[in-house]
Amino acid sequence: MENRPPTVLSDSGTDSFAVSLPPSNTSKRSYITVAILFFVNLLNYIDRFTIAGVLEDVEVYYGIDKSMQGLLQTMFIIGYMLFAPLFGYLGDRYSRKLLMCIGIFFWSLMSLAGSFIPPHLFPLLLVIRAAVGVGEASYSTIAPTIISDLFTGKRRSQMLGLFYFAIPVGSGLGYMIASGVAKASGHWQWALRVTPGFGLLSVLLIALFLVDPPRGSAEGGQHVSSTSYLTDLKSLTRNRSFVGGTFGFTCVAFVAGALSFWAPQFMMYGIRLNTGNHEIGQTEVSFNFGLITVFAGILGVGLGSYASQRLRTHSVTADPIICALGMLVCAPFLFFAILASRYYPGVTWAFIFFAEVFLCLNWAIVADMVLYVVIPPRRSSAEAFQILASHALGDAISPYVVGAVADAIKRSYSDQYDGDWNDWNSLQDSLYITTFVALAGALCFVVTSWYIDADKKKVDDAIRGSAECGQPSM
Repeated sequence: MENRPPTVLSDSGTDSFAVSLPPSNTSKRSYITVAILFFVNLLNYIDRFTIAGVLEDVEVYYGIDKSMQGLLQTMFIIGYMLFAPLFGYLGDRYSRKLLMCIGIFFWSLMSLAGSFIPPHLFPLLLVIRAAVGVGEASYSTIAPTIISDLFTGKRRSQMLGLFYFAIPVGSGLGYMIASGVAKASGHWQWALRVTPGFGLLSVLLIALFLVDPPRGSAEGGQHVSSTSYLTDLKSLTRNRSFVGGTFGFTCVAFVAGALSFWAPQFMMYGIRLNTGNHEIGQTEVSFNFGLITVFAGILGVGLGSYASQRLRTHSVTADPIICALGMLVCAPFLFFAILASRYYPGVTWAFIFFAEVFLCLNWAIVADMVLYVVIPPRRSSAEAFQILASHALGDAISPYVVGAVADAIKRSYSDQYDGDWNDWNSLQDSLYITTFVALAGALCFVVTSWYIDADKKKVDDAIRGSAECGQPSM
């Protein structure tokens, strides 16, 4: 095979300093690379939300309360976020292809191991879920930077939009596959045995077909040299666009984490109270929630990416403003979904759908913002730092916080109410937290819009020049 660097695809009119090479077989490999990364990201989120899809079965099998159920997701995120900075550092300096192969192989083995933990070893399941998060961190910090080194301008936004479609689609499929496999097999553990085989397949696809281009090659920024990790972190913490966007995305992660983990069980209790049928299980509800999440995600990510591409040509501030509007509109839909769940289940599903649509406006846009306000040699570290911050204060704690608050509220109730009413009402009160966090996220993105234009220009100047003459700042 001819040994040459991959073609990088430029969208003319958006990045004048980007490299534009003629179409070739290598350009096809760039699209194949995105397809592989999408596939792995899809598996990532299917695996991440498999436990949530069979949560009632897990509760019965291990005999755990809601705070311990929330801790399952929290432990996963803790492993994920603690190792993200390490993989961010390595991803800026070593073979990204090799790092992803090692991480995905480890994640697949740990995910499979989690399906064999007996009832008396629940703490071991927590440790294994944290280990799954470690493996996934190797991928999530690196994959977006590969896309940024293959494409520029609108084409980069389009490819990132495609990549981030996998988040809501994979999350929704996680619920659907988990509930379907558990129902078909009669054992919830089989739900955890679906993704590992596909994970090993993705390792082969990455090793054989994935393109790992030179860092910054799409923008002609190969000359921008790496600096020490401490220097990288100092620069990122002084980058007000990056910090503001990270806090905004933390609010997105908090809301998404709480909603995705608790909404199916919350709706199950509400439907039981509405219909009087206490035999309704989480399997059917999880399937419905997964289906709604898939379609809401496709619509939300698609609308966000499209709006960004159209409006950014008029103003760079369009991106954070779109994110702010998404969170602002999401909040009332969340509020009324939580309020109406017992009395109008059909209306509640509609409110959840629209809340998720507006929440999903942010995914691809936030990732794109990171890439154009941070210079190429720092992008994996930036992705890792954002993962650490957004998960530490976002979806690492939100399932546990909501579960713990619900448990505390439930303990205050008298025994005159039945179990489903206590469970529903305590979760309802605790889930209202998410509406206020969504409003806080909108404010963070508004603040980001004040600085993003100047910070992007400094990155553009650094890439054009022969040295980092203008640090994205702060």
